[in-house]
Amino acid sequence: MVTRINNGSLFTSYDLGGLSLRNRIVMSPLTRSRAGEQRMPNALMAEYYTQRSSAGLIVSEATVVSKQGIGWLNSPGIYSDEQAEAWKQVVDAVHRTGTPIFLQLWHCGRASHAAFFENGDLPVAPSAIKINGDYSHTPKGKLPYEAPRALETSEIPAIVEDYRRASERAKAAGFDGVEFHAANGYLIDQFLQSKTNHRTDRYGGSLENRYRFLDEIVNAVLTVWPSNRVGVHLAPNGIFNDMGSPDYRDTFLYVARELNRYNLAYLHVMDGLAFGFHALGEPMTLAEFREVFKGPIMGNCGYTQETAEAAIQNGQADLIAFGRPYLSNPDLVERFANGWPLNPQAETKVWYSFDAVGYTDFPRYRDA
Repeated sequence: MVTRINNGSLFTSYDLGGLSLRNRIVMSPLTRSRAGEQRMPNALMAEYYTQRSSAGLIVSEATVVSKQGIGWLNSPGIYSDEQAEAWKQVVDAVHRTGTPIFLQLWHCGRASHAAFFENGDLPVAPSAIKINGDYSHTPKGKLPYEAPRALETSEIPAIVEDYRRASERAKAAGFDGVEFHAANGYLIDQFLQSKTNHRTDRYGGSLENRYRFLDEIVNAVLTVWPSNRVGVHLAPNGIFNDMGSPDYRDTFLYVARELNRYNLAYLHVMDGLAFGFHALGEPMTLAEFREVFKGPIMGNCGYTQETAEAAIQNGQADLIAFGRPYLSNPDLVERFANGWPLNPQAETKVWYSFDAVGYTDFPRYRDA
């Protein structure tokens, strides 16, 4: 039970499309690499999420929708019935605490490497433009990024179908909704941004065409889920995976305006600059998105309790997602509510260490 001392707006309940959230604090998607080589959810993951289930809502770590979408070591999948069945233990454990959980659907696109694929195929992307970066962490160690293969127009509907089938499996596993990872330089983001989309077919060029891939995914998944159980995650300011386009403001306002037509569960916007800022103009703010998106807005990236309270109170956000603070503070809500200090930030070396160390062994305040 949370002992409520701080009566700030973060701790008020919220109705999210018929889901009752006990507070406005969301556990952000956090890739933790504990699913093993078979990308199978497991009991350790169930323990980890349950430890953090005092959040109003949990959004799962990014989960690949197909083998083609893989680009991270030991991240979970949702492209087989066996994986969906394995996710049930996680979902059921979180639900027993009374907390809803969404699954984040992911395709890495060019943010991958041929070393991830048995036949050595290149990763795919809207255009054959490689990431300008040092290296990729692959099953064969650190390897330089490589130019991806540009998708043929005829291949794109099959990827849309991968998202639809993954959303079906998420529903079968008992999740309360799904979120599309359209941020941080992964495949959907690569289609949205002019820096990475140089296509000349119906999926490239104009804003309408670059948005088309995401729009087709949304419409496909709405045949499985009602719109108020579908969220979209955007990162208009970020440089992760070598992103940042000169027309970023026009692009992301257009995307938000188009998504507003669907009565979505929420728009999840990384408005903070903790992942780096492309400095191609002024950072985009939640206030700009509020002008064009009338549904729930979730802020994210670098928020403190104080800045989160301010965003809720001034109406810019309805929910605030916290990422890195959740790594070492399973009882983050309780710490915020009672003014308790946070645990030291988890060391980077344990973020993806593949076992319980640095994952489920952080103490709650009352146990420290």
